[in-house]
Amino acid sequence: MTNSLKLSLAASAVLALAAGNAFTGTAIAAEGAKGAKEKCYGVALKGKNDCAAGPGTSCAGTSTVDYQGNAWKYVAKGTCEKMGGTLTAHKGNAKPVPKKG
Repeated sequence: MTNSLKLSLAASAVLALAAGNAFTGTAIAAEGAKGAKEKCYGVALKGKNDCAAGPGTSCAGTSTVDYQGNAWKYVAKGTCEKMGGTLTAHKGNAKPVPKKG
């Protein structure tokens, strides 16, 4: 094996490791951000959901109406029900009514 081939293989290995570490770090950071949040159904505006808008959708940004009951948005943990959302999917698309107190 020539020196230039060895150098190319070594450089490729270093780049692959760096890319893997960057991906892992991003995944861990994303998971940590989710820890302080919860999925809140029925509070997202049309096209502004984070995911779960039902069959036939590709996910985020696919809700078809405001406050769609099967579409959720990440919100700060403990705030969903206070703002009138639910922690589980539901039928309908009524405007959420914030709870007092």
